[in-house]
Amino acid sequence: MTSIKRTALSVTCALLAANAVASSHREAPNITRHPALDSTDFYAFNSYEVGRSDYVTFIANYIPLQDAYGGPNYFAMDPSADYAIHIDSDGDAIEDISFVFNFTNMLAAENEGIALSIGAEGEQKMVKVPLKNVGPISADDQTAANFSEMYSLTMISGDVKTGTRTTLMPANGNMFKKPLDYIGNKTFTNESEYARYAESFIYSFQIPGCEDMARVFVGQRKDPFVVNLGKTFDLVNYVPVEGDSAPGAGDGGGFPGGITQSDGNDDLLDKNVTSLSIEVPAACVTGDGNGVVGSWTTASLPQARILNADATFAKPEVNGGAMTQVSRLGSPLVNELVIGIGDKDTFSSAHPSQDGQFADYVTHPALPELLNILFKDAVNATLGTSIETLAPTNFPRMDLVTAFLTGFPGVNQQATVTASEMLRLNTGIPATPAALQSAFGVAGDDLAGFPNGRRPGDDVVDIALRVVMGRLCYPIPVNGQDTDLGLCAPEDASVGNVPFTDGAPLDANKIDTSFPYLKTPIAGSK
Repeated sequence: MTSIKRTALSVTCALLAANAVASSHREAPNITRHPALDSTDFYAFNSYEVGRSDYVTFIANYIPLQDAYGGPNYFAMDPSADYAIHIDSDGDAIEDISFVFNFTNMLAAENEGIALSIGAEGEQKMVKVPLKNVGPISADDQTAANFSEMYSLTMISGDVKTGTRTTLMPANGNMFKKPLDYIGNKTFTNESEYARYAESFIYSFQIPGCEDMARVFVGQRKDPFVVNLGKTFDLVNYVPVEGDSAPGAGDGGGFPGGITQSDGNDDLLDKNVTSLSIEVPAACVTGDGNGVVGSWTTASLPQARILNADATFAKPEVNGGAMTQVSRLGSPLVNELVIGIGDKDTFSSAHPSQDGQFADYVTHPALPELLNILFKDAVNATLGTSIETLAPTNFPRMDLVTAFLTGFPGVNQQATVTASEMLRLNTGIPATPAALQSAFGVAGDDLAGFPNGRRPGDDVVDIALRVVMGRLCYPIPVNGQDTDLGLCAPEDASVGNVPFTDGAPLDANKIDTSFPYLKTPIAGSK
């Protein structure tokens, strides 16, 4: 392969990667102003913890790009917001069950905060401390904590605004609590002690009409998402095609000059997120459908927020008006890779039942055609070819409609098909044990992975890059056999079989094998 050919294809691939840089980390203009409301990633998968095969896990991550040392206030949730996980069990793109989290922030000493006696004897004054803790904290002793977060958990049956509301309670208390972020190892001793402390905030609770108990955990976790973020924004300062014969082979036998897999390519390697994790019996959320559920997460604020000119901890502002959705996430990368920048905020505030307004972005995506306009002539000139177009030509793009809006028949398509953007999961397909999972999900001959739901170990960046340029036009392995999905043909996608990658590796080995699955967060101080 000539160097000119390598350069031309590299530029094309690089521009693709530039539009898939994160799974909803700061994905729309408005949400960048509300980081506590920003849903970074959403997961829905059949639990693969041993002994939990009848359960489904939903994980909604919020507050992107958390530096572990980000004190002294770290990363609390917004007490005015509704954080919700929605589940559609019948395929009409309307929630049948929602789990809504509402947070309350508290200071120690009856919400006044811990104070120390300062000054010489006889001249002492009690002065409030500026930190969230004044000494070591453990699972056994939390008296040194100066700040705490609690949350209520409400199940809404039916429409999230008008449905029946049920307050859920922990089996061993009257309030769900959130652990402090991992401040550092002088506060929590070491990683194993912080892990033990955080595990004490895993709660069991009863869902009405459901025989088996559910579980919930809310707290800081290591961000499980991986992406080559900085170099991508630096005019894509790498060649985003696999440089080895296979990921991690180390043989340089792939695309000449292509990027190879390395943890050093993951710019989120040192970042944390705040995770809302809930595990429920599958039978309690499937309803009368075919066992496939659609799900998504949202965050909402009251329409009006009036700042308090004399702000206090308890009352920094006054909020009023109807709850208004400002963040939404189902399948990863849709708002980054598919929706035009002028409609990103509209998508963030829209309901799945309203997704018809975004159909053109899926059936006639702009990105592949933009690449074709910019680079077709250059590619043909440098390769000595007469490729008519670099972009897939199967219009409307039924491969993308299936991947993003309807699900795949026999895999994750609901009995009633309503074109809408949700993360669809077939609860009847058994979970794949962690050791056997493919990071490429369905395309890697693992029907229990993305886009059949999404597990934390699924490499959705690489998958999405390949799908948008026509990977589904080529046969994919299903139960060990190459299978033509019938959505399009190889001649419809001239670069559809190129192994696009950002070089940031991800697989189930980077994820825990039990609830809440995401690893202990990075310490702010070692």
